[in-house]
Amino acid sequence: MTTATLIDSWTMTRRGLAHWARQPVQVAVQLVFPVMMLLMFAYFLGGGMTVPGGGDYKEYLVPGTFALTMVFGLEGTMLAITQDLNKGVIDRFRSMPMARSAVLVGRSVLDMLQSALGLLVLLGVGLAMGWRWHGGPGDALLAIGLLLWLRFAMLWLGIFLGMAAGRPEMVQAVQILVWPLGFLSNVFASPETMPDWLGALAVWNPMSATATAIRELFGSPGGGGGSWAADHAQLLAVCWPLALIAVFLPAAVRRYGRLSR
Repeated sequence: MTTATLIDSWTMTRRGLAHWARQPVQVAVQLVFPVMMLLMFAYFLGGGMTVPGGGDYKEYLVPGTFALTMVFGLEGTMLAITQDLNKGVIDRFRSMPMARSAVLVGRSVLDMLQSALGLLVLLGVGLAMGWRWHGGPGDALLAIGLLLWLRFAMLWLGIFLGMAAGRPEMVQAVQILVWPLGFLSNVFASPETMPDWLGALAVWNPMSATATAIRELFGSPGGGGGSWAADHAQLLAVCWPLALIAVFLPAAVRRYGRLSR
């Protein structure tokens, strides 16, 4: 990547940061929503939940919510892309003497920064609730790296779907699919408590792989055991996002190159 491309990409990132400064309420809502979900499941429903093999449900829930937040971030990516498309912002940028890749790179950097901030907030809330990681700092950093790796994959999926949808209204159709994907996982409940066919789908969910992997790294209950996917969760937590990136990053770049042709 050339120096000019880096400068243009940083300019696009600064544009997004300026939007944050002008729309603090919207940023706050995006940060608070995952916290509300965590608190509701922990305190409203957590009393009736059990963790196979024993353990505190909040210790099980908090890492799962980290993974859920990384996946749900693609909705924000999609919405930002479709809004820029409909306002003609991307077309104007493409007509300017700037690196063509700067728009996508700037978008990806901005969304990763937002996800890192959201993850930091959730970590703080989890610690305030009594959740702790029980491994060393290296394992904790690896867990955070796996979470951001999943978000990076969801980022490119969101960019591609945003350009394919073309309109903000179509984001709602994708939300209908994203929410079942989030709940059809081991984020809130162990697949062992589900019917066999449903548990098999849940355990192979890419989000379940990341959730199980970070539970192992954090020393939280519910990590591993019961199936090949659960026993090799850390491998799948690397391979699932890698496969998504291999498909949707080049697909997003090609789609971006064909805009307004």
